[in-house]
Amino acid sequence: MASTPEQGGTVRERVATIVDKIRPFIQSDGGDLELVDVTDDGVVKVRLHGACVGCPGAAMTLKMGVERNLMEKVPEVTQVVCV
Repeated sequence: MASTPEQGGTVRERVATIVDKIRPFIQSDGGDLELVDVTDDGVVKVRLHGACVGCPGAAMTLKMGVERNLMEKVPEVTQVVCV
């Protein structure tokens, strides 16, 4: 059975694949999401751009959208933080 992008590669590569799938949804609302780093202990560091900066819903998007998706698809992810 062939591996999917979420199953193969390094943790950072798998996280980047998922972030690239999420970005169009965020961009459609005038914002953007940049993957900054993935630490050895599974913390994903991202930066929000555009309309996301200062948006009251950005924290909810980060936790309920980005973090939930990443933790579901890349089990090594322990947390997503905005830097």
